This record gives sequence, structure tokens and C-alpha cells, in this order.
Amino acid sequence: MPEQSQSVTEDRTAAAEAPPAGGVSRRALLGTAGATGLVLGAAGAGVGYAAAPAQAVPLSSVGSDRAMFHGKHQPGITEGLQARGHLVAFDLAAGAGRAEAAALLRRWSTTAERLMAGDPMTQDDTDVARDAGPSALTVTFGFGNSFFTRTGLEKQRPSSLDPLPDFSSDHLDRSRSNGDLWVQIGADDALVAFHALRAIQKDAGTAAKVRWQMNGFNRTPGATAHPMTARNLMGQLDGTRNPKPTDSDFDRRIFVPASGSSDPAWMANGSYAVVRRIRMLLDDWEKLSLAAQENVIGRKKSNGAPLTGGTETTAMDLEKARADGEYVVPINAHARITRPDQNGGAAILRRPFSYHDGIDADGTPDAGLLFVCWQADPLRGFVPLQRKLDRGDALSQYIRHEASGLFAVPGGAAAGEYVGQRLLEG
Repeated sequence: MPEQSQSVTEDRTAAAEAPPAGGVSRRALLGTAGATGLVLGAAGAGVGYAAAPAQAVPLSSVGSDRAMFHGKHQPGITEGLQARGHLVAFDLAAGAGRAEAAALLRRWSTTAERLMAGDPMTQDDTDVARDAGPSALTVTFGFGNSFFTRTGLEKQRPSSLDPLPDFSSDHLDRSRSNGDLWVQIGADDALVAFHALRAIQKDAGTAAKVRWQMNGFNRTPGATAHPMTARNLMGQLDGTRNPKPTDSDFDRRIFVPASGSSDPAWMANGSYAVVRRIRMLLDDWEKLSLAAQENVIGRKKSNGAPLTGGTETTAMDLEKARADGEYVVPINAHARITRPDQNGGAAILRRPFSYHDGIDADGTPDAGLLFVCWQADPLRGFVPLQRKLDRGDALSQYIRHEASGLFAVPGGAAAGEYVGQRLLEG
């Protein structure tokens, strides 16, 4: 939740098309997911920041938003935050190998392309999403470290996929971490997202079984009077300092280059996703005064402005001191620790979902952040930020990292290809 933890909102720009008879149709344009502020999922700190919709969307048109399946990059990385999300990891079944994995990715890609276009499955559709449009549905696929051993492709495993180091703030449930295959599903309608989840699970058949699955949500597009950075469950703007696709170094930081990289060729234009289930200790957090909460983060809760003054986008003055000589932005404030210029330029693109999985027997809410961050190299992105947060982030005592995963997400599939084809048939 690093300062990148500043806004969990993503810039989403939608351009209105000529309205057809009977309704308004829209074309969702590229949005920013934001990854420069908090590393909530990163180091033990934070509650990640994502980007906010760039334009309020009339509810009547939400269903017509459509993301493209085929492209240079997979969908679900640079698009704006989605209202509903499902993260699910699979392990290949005993005896399943490279051939079965290739057939599965082919099925999954066919299904994802149809559903993202707003079409039903080719057979045995459940009709859950029959009345809805695409609703900005995205389906993203990735490979875990163990996938390469299971399929005999060890020589094609990127070194960037080496296991993440242990962090002192980790309290990880290994049964809800990692996995051979990872799927991220997002949409602006809960039924559309569930429909896709069910379709992906059914397509797995006997080739793979679910290892773990998590459900998340964000604010619905059009729910605010004007575009703004989204808030997380602590009430903080989350995603203010996320990198934007318009930044000159965005591609270099977020995507594996097509040439000149130490990664295998099949990862060209791909990215690495770090996934962390970060529980927010909301009962403890909500006991803090407003001033105390703002000192933990280093920003105003009302509008995300740095404590040193200005607006949400004003540069933070790290050297500004109070009359007593103490820094205005405390030395251990989350926003200070996660700034790229305090971490050798390390930056990640945060694109999280909030979650709430009920109330424990003692009345404690099981709620927090499904932190997902993207980078060209996790050893230059997530890891240094998390290590920094691990050493003294004020936010760390109000969060707990309970699950973790690292996945190699290949570039987008060209027309006629399935995701991962260059790996599995190379």
C-alpha cells in the first residue's frame, strides 16, 4: 500500500460513441492503474494505490464498456479499476503436463475472448450474464514458478520468477499462496465477473484444480459526482502516485521489452504480477484519531494532499519541519517510505481490489486489500519497496500479509493465438 498507496483509483477514459437505437454505447480507452505510492501489498506496508476512473460513467452505459482480448499486452493490467474482481490459482492435475496445459490455455483463451466481447460460451452457458453487456470484463492469465517443473519447461522459466524473499511482516497461509496457473478476472458488473469465473473453472475440467480463490471489489464507475482517486477500506485515497501509461518510462518499468532483456523470448511485452492478500486491522486503525491516521500515511485523509500542503498531486516536501524541529511528514510515514525517489526509482503499477470475507467469531472483520502490482522485474520493483516497508513503515502495525504469489504474465495473444502459445509451442 505504498505511497503508491496514494490512490487506488485508475485513470479510465471512456469515449462516447454515437448512441445506437435504444441506448448509449461507449468505448473504454486506456486507463492508468497507478503504481507509485503505496505498496500496500508490497513491503509489509501498505494498502496499495490504484488509479481512479478518469471520467464518471452514466450507469446506463456501464454494461457496454468493452476491453479487447487480443493486443500487445494482456487485458487487466493498464485498464482502469473494475468494480468486481476474482483472483484464482490452479494447480495442474496429477499426470497433466505440457500438452494438457496447452489445451487448457487454448480453451481459456477462446472463452475469455468470447466473454469479453459480451458473447455467451459456445456450449453449456449458465445464462448468468445473459442480460448484460461486456461490462469492461477482462481475463488475464499467468504462470507460477511450479508450472515450469510440472510441464518440463524448466529451461524456459524466467529468473525473475524466483520465489520472493521472506519478509518479517509475513504471516502467510501457504495453501492460499502461489500456484501453477493464475487467473485474474475483473468487470464492472458482479454477475458478469462471476459468469467468467464459473466459465474458467468449468473449462479447467480434469486438467487443473482450484488451489485458492479470492473475491474483491472497487467503487462502481459513475458512483462519484466527478472523477477522483478511489478509496480503500481505511478510507484513504489509494493510487495517487501510480505510474501512468503516458509517462516516458512507463513501458520500461512495467513491461518486459521485446528485445534486450534477460527474460526468455516468450515473455516479450509481458509483465510480472505480485499478488498479496493484505488484511487490514480495521478495529485498531479506526481507534486512531484523524490526525494520527494522517501521520501514519503522510497525507490528508480528506483529499490525499501531502501534509506539507497543496493538493493531491502537489509534490511532498520531505524536508519541511515543524516549529519543534520534527518533520511535518513523519520519518516513518507510508507515503515518505514508498516514494520512488527514496527507493532508487523502484516503482510498481498497483491495481488492487478491496475484499471483505465476513466477521470472525470475536467480531473482527476479515477485510483488506487484494494487492496486485505489475512490474517488468519484481526484484527491481516490489522487492526493494517491500524490504523498505518491512524495516519501519508506520502502517505495518495496522496490516497483515496473509497470502502471496508471483506470476509471469506473458504478452497479449495475437489474433488466432492463445495466451502462452509461444511458451507452450515454442
